[in-house]
Amino acid sequence: MATFKELLQSSLKSKDTEEWLDVHFTRPIGLVFALLWNKLGIHPNTITILSIFFGVGAGWMFYYTDLTHNIMGVVLLMLANFCDSTDGQMARLTGKKTLVGRVLDGASGDMWFLAIYVALCLRMQGQFIPGTQMRWGIWIWVLGILAGFLSHAPQAMLADYYRQIHLFFLKGKAGSELDSYAQQRAVYESTPKEQVLARLFYNNYAGYCRKQEKRTPKFQKFFAAWKEKLSSHHSAVLEPVRQAFLDGSRPMMTYANILSFNARAIILYITCLLNCPWIYFLFEITAFNFLYGYMHKSHENLCRDMTVELSKLPSHD
Repeated sequence: MATFKELLQSSLKSKDTEEWLDVHFTRPIGLVFALLWNKLGIHPNTITILSIFFGVGAGWMFYYTDLTHNIMGVVLLMLANFCDSTDGQMARLTGKKTLVGRVLDGASGDMWFLAIYVALCLRMQGQFIPGTQMRWGIWIWVLGILAGFLSHAPQAMLADYYRQIHLFFLKGKAGSELDSYAQQRAVYESTPKEQVLARLFYNNYAGYCRKQEKRTPKFQKFFAAWKEKLSSHHSAVLEPVRQAFLDGSRPMMTYANILSFNARAIILYITCLLNCPWIYFLFEITAFNFLYGYMHKSHENLCRDMTVELSKLPSHD
């Protein structure tokens, strides 16, 4: 029988894409819950749904300005994150990985933060803007939209995409959840029209994939060239390019992780406990967008260079 340490290693995506805090704190706790819930026969998707209730509950608690409610919000969001970790670990350990589970997992985080952003705007709209006698009013909603829809959402989307790309070149398709718009659109079109919810699901996910692809034109060019070369060459010929891509991609996983959950959650906790959550919005709009832009530019430049390296290979073995 595998030891807890061995199970923990098996439940991780990869060392390259896991954060220190997750490896040493979130994942071990998530694994304990995963083993318990697996014995009880609970499906990973059920745990994801539970995380939505915790995340939305955290938003509700962050609406209040007193310390007690905000501590409860911190605890609830941590529980939501444990559940998010648990469902992924259960899926990897039991083989119960599904596309529905992956999309539901991503949507759950969106629902947490939508509830949190709305709660923070409601919390602050009647407060005074620091250093003035003017209340935030409609302006905190403008700040919330800039921070959420125009900053947080694209940051998280691209961070997820880059991690899946890295996992694809590290472990192959079986170890990654890298999907394409064309593939998911084909699934949508092949789904019977009477299955309305399924068609809506696949159409939304195809749209998500399309947004990722439109933001990464140089990667799309590199990936197309990679697949073309792979169809006519032995994989060993492409191994130096694969390794060079991973070497270039690996440092960017740090930025992808920062733009995922832990860093923004810690800033959220601190600013809510200090009753200045508008600072969290500013972090999203400034510091995180700077990291997003740097990560995006660096990854596209890497893909441009790797496309050049592929072009140097002969047309056939």
